[in-house]
Amino acid sequence: MSLPRAILFNVVFYLTLFLYMLFGSPFLLAPRPALLGMVRTWGKLFVWICHVFGGLKLEIRGRENLPPGPVIIASKHQSAWETLAYLGLFDDACFVLKKELSYIPFFGWFILRLNHIPLNRQGGTSVITKLVADVKRELHRGDGRQVIFFPEGTRRAPGAPPAYRFGIALAYVGAKATCVPVALNAGLFWPRRSLRLKPGTIVVEFLPPIPPGLKREAFFEQLQTSIETASDRLYEEGLRQLGEPVPQRDLATPAA
Repeated sequence: MSLPRAILFNVVFYLTLFLYMLFGSPFLLAPRPALLGMVRTWGKLFVWICHVFGGLKLEIRGRENLPPGPVIIASKHQSAWETLAYLGLFDDACFVLKKELSYIPFFGWFILRLNHIPLNRQGGTSVITKLVADVKRELHRGDGRQVIFFPEGTRRAPGAPPAYRFGIALAYVGAKATCVPVALNAGLFWPRRSLRLKPGTIVVEFLPPIPPGLKREAFFEQLQTSIETASDRLYEEGLRQLGEPVPQRDLATPAA
């Protein structure tokens, strides 16, 4: 992306986000369905802005793997893109996110009003107990929510070694819920800590769901294998799309 186009994209993106939160703030006092509709509209508008001003298209695969009603979503996390785009992709998204985000004016107010789940990442056993209770509550709010975890806890660069945290396994067992793994390659096109996008097609792939009932360790291993295998494939696909070299893997060593 050229510098002028990058500047235009960022001006449109941040200005639209600010105006949306400012003029959308009266919805904080509205019934929850109205507020949810407004936020979902923003998520779809964000994807459109990325397409028109940033040259980022979106391809969604495996929609048939996403069951209706309450479900845990365990997604790869590579960029800022998915944190906003997911607002428009799900019926009633509930993010498990770091508690510090809820302190940001306007942004934090929407987090609290929409009953996302702020997580104190420095806590101990009591934090996990509260997390499981919060996940169970939000899964069954209304007609059922999609509780979204980023199991690595923070953004990881495409191709970087995985660093999954065990909290997702504890929530899965405690909530007795179906979990849908999600792979993506957004970090190739919107790199971390970068304001300059690489035009192309972001792929989000819903993988076969993991039904409730597995032991924690078995679930954790299956989840990581599922997400990493698919994300490695999408990573290589994205590199070819960008015309960049695909790294050669040691065939004697399985992908992470």
